[in-house]
Amino acid sequence: MELTDTFITFKPRHRWKRAVTQDELTALVERELRNHLGQRLAFTQPIEMRMNEMISGVKSDVGVKIYGDDFAVLVAKAKEVEAVLKSVPGSADINVEQVTGQPVLQVKVKQYEIARYGVPAQAVLDLVECIGSKPVGEVVEGQYRFPLALRLPDAHRADPEAIGKMLVAAPSGERIPLSRLATVELTEGPSTITREWGQRRITVTCNVRGRDLGGFVAEARRRVAEDVRLPPGRYHVAWGGQFEHLQRANARLLVVVPVAFVLIFGLLYLTYGSVLDALRVFTGVPFAWVGGIVALWLRDMPFSVSAAVGFVALSGVAVMDDMILVSYVRQLRARGVPLDEAVRQAATTRLRPVLMTTLVACLGFLPMAFGTGVGAEVQRPLATVVIGGVIGAMVMSLLVLRVLYSVFQMPFRGRSDRPGAVAPEPAGEPVPAGGSTLQEAVR
Repeated sequence: MELTDTFITFKPRHRWKRAVTQDELTALVERELRNHLGQRLAFTQPIEMRMNEMISGVKSDVGVKIYGDDFAVLVAKAKEVEAVLKSVPGSADINVEQVTGQPVLQVKVKQYEIARYGVPAQAVLDLVECIGSKPVGEVVEGQYRFPLALRLPDAHRADPEAIGKMLVAAPSGERIPLSRLATVELTEGPSTITREWGQRRITVTCNVRGRDLGGFVAEARRRVAEDVRLPPGRYHVAWGGQFEHLQRANARLLVVVPVAFVLIFGLLYLTYGSVLDALRVFTGVPFAWVGGIVALWLRDMPFSVSAAVGFVALSGVAVMDDMILVSYVRQLRARGVPLDEAVRQAATTRLRPVLMTTLVACLGFLPMAFGTGVGAEVQRPLATVVIGGVIGAMVMSLLVLRVLYSVFQMPFRGRSDRPGAVAPEPAGEPVPAGGSTLQEAVR
């Protein structure tokens, strides 16, 4: 058997005795099976494997496709690529597509010998064809038709030596062994001929463990370009596999992220009617991204598509804390409270709502961040980014936003004191009798 898929169904994780995570279990299984001869192992998920195979024709995370005409050159270059991939940190389950190894009986007619004995080449070829089966006619029984073929007995088809002893009749009546008229030998031929875009192809596949897929592919591409020299002509290398999904996702994110930022800023501007206040609230987005990056670093998680989606979702969640603070500062400023005092009161009195907003997001994503069930590999990076981001946004909102509000308020002080806001009374100015109620109503 040349290729087979083995599906392993896990027991519940609380019954596992020698492993905690699926990566640890994979390492244990590989350690038990690696010493069995004649096999090459690759570990993946069933649905993931089928999707990768349908989309890119490669079952693993990364596939290096080498195109060309000569099988010998393709096999040699595939070995070189395999050696390069083994030297790249993070590579696992490296496998070269098996394209050779099929036993082939090769019979080459000796032209000078058949000319010497006067044996037609077709007579030799007919005998060789009978080793398999030679159609000679058709048997008809009523409406049924059956092909009629000649096939030599198994004793004459057992090995090349027995085939070489078969006799061929010469025109002179002499019977000559086939070994005199042709070279009969058992050679190794191609077991699979894979073509893509009209060219022969051989694929070197590998999985990536312990590092991000994009960084691995970038380093592997550079190393292959430096160390593997292809012959001139129709030989070239193409890269495929799961990382193609990452490339397509990155291309979409280059559009989605700017659109999300524009929409968030537009909604903030419609809420406050001020570009300056919208920018103050929008500063929570880069602060939150810093928290998300730190969270990924602390948990030793690579950047992935799910993590990128988490950053997009975080961009909308991160502005909530800043909106609470900025809205309250605007209310205090409208009452005539000085800027420094308004910022201080907002940070003090709005601490509880800010903490509640952060805790709601953190506690909601906490099961996903530490989940180990089905789909946890996708959920953990997303939840980790959101939790780290909202915590970072909260800290930055309470500490840094106060400074930003004070600094960027100075050139626009006249704009913030809107018409209709009553300025505070000068210190020591007496309040007319009976005017306190009216003055409070105006405020």
